[in-house]
Amino acid sequence: MNLDDALDHARAISKGVLATIKADGRPQLSNIMFTVDAGGTIRISVTDTRAKTANIRRDPRVSLHVTSADFWSYVVLEGEAELTPVAARPDDATVDELVGYYRDLSGEHPDWDEYRGAMVTDGRLVIRLRPTRAYGSLPR
Repeated sequence: MNLDDALDHARAISKGVLATIKADGRPQLSNIMFTVDAGGTIRISVTDTRAKTANIRRDPRVSLHVTSADFWSYVVLEGEAELTPVAARPDDATVDELVGYYRDLSGEHPDWDEYRGAMVTDGRLVIRLRPTRAYGSLPR
């Protein structure tokens, strides 16, 4: 499957299932929301305490499954994820990236100061995935 076609499908949906690898080798599946930028980087907001975060620190290989309303059309985007630092201050680079993530998904927040503070309190960070392979089934 063409990677650009798979990314176009993902851009239109923004919801999927992220598969990471647990310590015992089995998959850890997590329902997530994501954004895809013009360069094809997928961003996912997570907290530092989640299993998927620990899994990526141990083994960065991930797969993102994105289905469609008809259920039969889907893509899987594979690659190695990277993690930003955990948000430490309301004005740090991670929080700035989380603001961009929020804007891409939902538009403007009613109180950016509150949002920025919550990102630090929650221990949020960003998963960045630059897919290197895609497979699936899209309508022709």
